[in-house]
Amino acid sequence: MAETLALPLPLRAPAPPPRPTIPNPNITQRQPHTPSSSPPRLFSPTSLLSTSRPTPTSSSRKPRLGRPLDPSRGGTSGDDQPWHLPPSLSLHARRALLALLADPAEHASPRDILSALPEADLAAVVNALASRRGHPGAALAAVRAARDLHGDRALHHPRVLPAAVRVLARAGRLAEASALLEAAPAPDASAYTALLSAFSRAGRFRDAVNVFRRMVDGGVRPALVTYNVVLHVYSKMAVPWKEVVSLVDSMKGDGVAMDRYTYNTLISCCRRRGLYREASQVFDEMRAAEFEPDKVTFNSLIDVYGKARRHEDAIGVLKEMENAGCPPSVVTYNSLISAYVKDGLLEEAVELKQEMELKGIKPDVVTYTTLISGLDRTGKIDAAVETYTEMMRNGCSPNLCTYNALIKLHGVRGKFTEMMAVFDELRASGYVPDVVTWNTLLAVFGQNGLDSEVSGVFKEMKKAGYIPERDTYVSLISSYSRCGLFDQAMEIYKRMIEAGIYPDISTYNAVLSALARGGRWEQAEKLFAEMEDRDFKPDELSYSSLLHAYANAKKLEKMKALSEDIYAERIEPHNWLVKTLVLVNNKVNNLAETEKAFQELRRRRCSLDINVLNAMVKVDAN
Repeated sequence: MAETLALPLPLRAPAPPPRPTIPNPNITQRQPHTPSSSPPRLFSPTSLLSTSRPTPTSSSRKPRLGRPLDPSRGGTSGDDQPWHLPPSLSLHARRALLALLADPAEHASPRDILSALPEADLAAVVNALASRRGHPGAALAAVRAARDLHGDRALHHPRVLPAAVRVLARAGRLAEASALLEAAPAPDASAYTALLSAFSRAGRFRDAVNVFRRMVDGGVRPALVTYNVVLHVYSKMAVPWKEVVSLVDSMKGDGVAMDRYTYNTLISCCRRRGLYREASQVFDEMRAAEFEPDKVTFNSLIDVYGKARRHEDAIGVLKEMENAGCPPSVVTYNSLISAYVKDGLLEEAVELKQEMELKGIKPDVVTYTTLISGLDRTGKIDAAVETYTEMMRNGCSPNLCTYNALIKLHGVRGKFTEMMAVFDELRASGYVPDVVTWNTLLAVFGQNGLDSEVSGVFKEMKKAGYIPERDTYVSLISSYSRCGLFDQAMEIYKRMIEAGIYPDISTYNAVLSALARGGRWEQAEKLFAEMEDRDFKPDELSYSSLLHAYANAKKLEKMKALSEDIYAERIEPHNWLVKTLVLVNNKVNNLAETEKAFQELRRRRCSLDINVLNAMVKVDAN
């Protein structure tokens, strides 16, 4: 595998079970973490595990993909919202519906209620219950009672099938919903779309794609909402852009006109790879189709430019957004701050935070956590702790992402006592460690060269009920390569591909980083070519790994050639790459080139992290 580096993209591979999601309870304000005087507490499998498996929950519900929520169909806030019975219901159906929603102790069983209902009204009752999110138990009971009374034919009715699929999916019974659809004699687009949406909401994106293919292969023409859901799935799967374009071509070929949601989702498909040119083209096409951009459009476009490190373009979109009468939100500024932080422009990120505050936009936990992570990356630990203190002082409670950032902050520096204190606080605050927590622990122990702890965390992660997904595999690849276990890293990579998981840019970068550590520059170049063939644009981390591969192999001429491309902006001028030039030239004692890269950083007014400053100490000493 390490020799061929072939990366198949098997869309038809079976999907893993859904990733457990994490509740977001209100938690009490706590004081910032301070070093403990207790003896060091290192990794203990039993201390990291909860007594029970994580329970998949969700702190919020997103609107259904492709169509707005209709307040006339019961609202979205649960049982406390008034619900007007659909006027089309017959008197028999109204009585049955009210009885199903009433206290079970005061009325007959769902089976008895439905047995007295004319079968012609059954579809109306099931559909009404499916539209009411506040009573999932009653809806599920009604579906099962209908099946007991009339068999599967009742659920296969064209008007009942989509509703029954939605009800089963909301109850977490996706396998049952899938089997119901598969056994139906002639499911229509709405039934397939209901199952597609259910798999998408559960994060089972490959299963969603398989349902779509089954639908198309069965000769069922997708509707607009179907295409919108699939495009959303593609954006989450990091499907190559050419496949996204192919789907849009199929959509147009079916005579399905795109709506604003379609265009917004297409822009989102560009985010992960920073395809700003493609996103700009979609934006222009959207306006040509006379769809006015909304807040989602502008925020998505800003995110794309941010991911591509096109900061001036992102600020331009912000101004255009304001001129269009669409005021920016905290989400808008968080995207901008994240982009500046990832490019090491911390001063600009802080200025953006101050700007949003002047506009009356209060920083939230995402704002603070992003800044904490950015300060951590540049070695500014005191500033990171101060940001955390400010966050707490302003009454902004940490969330799971904050705790994960703090675990990383302490862990990568080998401060396991402080790291475990954060882990304990995470649990005490009512959170369950999520896959990011586990991946962070994998990365922490890997960075510290503790390969046995890496293996131990991975085993305990699986015992806790988490199924390894792309990010876990990427963490394992990085961890084992940092421990010098190159073959083991490549074996993990192979297992990921065999599991049918799409590689994304982070996967490629993890493999490139492993190749760089071994000085395997030829394989790194081969992987670069493969990335471009598969419509993956190498980013600054990709080029950084290639530079390190050349440095470790003492390929100075290749380093020089790549450096000239960076300076001449034939490769997009990422500040991170210039920092890498300082480090790799310093590594091979090429002090003149180290000084040249350092001066370029100063010209760009980049913040200088501790690694760059240490490299310059060596230059000054000579």
